[in-house]
Amino acid sequence: MTSPDLLERLRAIFDARDRERMQPTIDAFLAVLADHPDDPHVLYEVGGSYDTAGEEETAAGYYERALEAGLSGDALRRCLVQYGSTLRNLERYDESLAVLERGLEQFPWSDSLRVWHALSLHAAGRSDAAVGELMELAADRVLSDDLLRYEAAIRGNAEWLREVDAARTR
Repeated sequence: MTSPDLLERLRAIFDARDRERMQPTIDAFLAVLADHPDDPHVLYEVGGSYDTAGEEETAAGYYERALEAGLSGDALRRCLVQYGSTLRNLERYDESLAVLERGLEQFPWSDSLRVWHALSLHAAGRSDAAVGELMELAADRVLSDDLLRYEAAIRGNAEWLREVDAARTR
């Protein structure tokens, strides 16, 4: 289990990062990793720093190690979003969808997982399913009178798009 002091150290490094100059952040996380080589939170943060730097292949390896090391809780949810996105960027669409679907099984309330899942569906050439997922998310989360008036139609169209996608992918 990751100690509160270590989590605070990781948070301080993350908060100090400069997204335009990620090498100092990568170096800081690697220094922590040298002292805690099997800690899932450290592995996740190292992966995230490489991901932000645009080094997806390296990031993927650290995300995999973090998952294997037993990452849990909200950090697990964030890791699954980021790992799924990284796999999509690497054009590993089936793997991306599998990771994001695992996340949706464990965190069905996560809007970020739903959005990135839709993005991966689209990247994989499954635009009907992607639009359906985003329509359902809009129906679930955009609570305006204008949209609520059409909620049943939005949900019906979302389901129809999923059925079209299912028929195409059979």
